[in-house]
Amino acid sequence: MNTNYRQDIRDFLEQFIGEEDFSDEDDIFALGLVSSLMAMQLVLFVERALTIRIESEDLNLDNFRSIAKMEAFMHSKSTPAHG
Repeated sequence: MNTNYRQDIRDFLEQFIGEEDFSDEDDIFALGLVSSLMAMQLVLFVERALTIRIESEDLNLDNFRSIAKMEAFMHSKSTPAHG
């Protein structure tokens, strides 16, 4: 399944921060585009998008710092574990 999480994430973020000029690799927290409170909105977004529950060990701000990191995290959570 080839899901375009990047565009979904960007669309979600733009609802809150407008169309700021930032790249997919930019740290949205360091740029001041989002607050730590917004991190919870990002967690809820990922849970809804993937229909999963984010576990406490995944609540690492680094998973949510940029669009690219969120995309990688979402792909890791959407891939069934084998083993």
